[in-house]
Amino acid sequence: MNLSDSRTAGQAAPGQPAVSQKAAAGQRNATSGAVPRPAQAPRASSPRPLARFSAAEAVFSAIRQDIEDGTVEVGAKLSSEATLAAQYGVSRSVIREALRSCTALGLTVTKTGKGTFVVADRVANDLALGQYSARDLNEARPHIEVPAAGLAAKRRSPEDLEHLKEIFASMAAETDPETWVSLDASFHSAIARASGNKVFESVVADIREALAHQSETLNMVADRQHVSDDEHLRIVEAIEAGDASAAEAAMADHLSAVSVALDSILSK
Repeated sequence: MNLSDSRTAGQAAPGQPAVSQKAAAGQRNATSGAVPRPAQAPRASSPRPLARFSAAEAVFSAIRQDIEDGTVEVGAKLSSEATLAAQYGVSRSVIREALRSCTALGLTVTKTGKGTFVVADRVANDLALGQYSARDLNEARPHIEVPAAGLAAKRRSPEDLEHLKEIFASMAAETDPETWVSLDASFHSAIARASGNKVFESVVADIREALAHQSETLNMVADRQHVSDDEHLRIVEAIEAGDASAAEAAMADHLSAVSVALDSILSK
């Protein structure tokens, strides 16, 4: 369905799988617009458009709904990126974002040169995030990143702090979801490095790819990007103030919110 055309909700383009009424309604409800950044961010904040993200979220919701209600059956091959882009009236990059989320949730698999195939009609009890699972990350991260944040508040150098603030400022101003995901991984790596603990730094570097997969999934499915920015700001401020307890609390709150968001995805 072209997100900007006048066809009836749920009516697919000729030759394309039908989109359910419920999914179409989800597309209509996807919102865009400007969200103001916190006034105290390290760089001057300004509203930023979210139209591209909202379009990707709407397409993802429609495809997921069609898979879960059986409109597109397990084993079926999805239309090509170009065809889906024409069907929904969006760019191919938006389609790629939506398909990555389907894959992250274990609903589809993309085979090079062959296309994307539906492999499940329900989200699994756990998510594969690179070489680690969502459960593995949720269990391990608080034991690594919470104390790392506290040590970073006590040990960070002026250069460490400046680097961390630069990453955060870039994230707060970023409109491209893929770029934001990469910056998010860099943000957590920078904190581990600022802790001065080589074990923490090495472990976070090892899980960096999984962190990126996790951020990408949460941003698409749970609209976490802007909430994460606010949570990251609290962490930066505590580290800048040299307040280890506040830094640990801010990181713990952030990781708890991530865990809750993941649980909500898996329980849908």
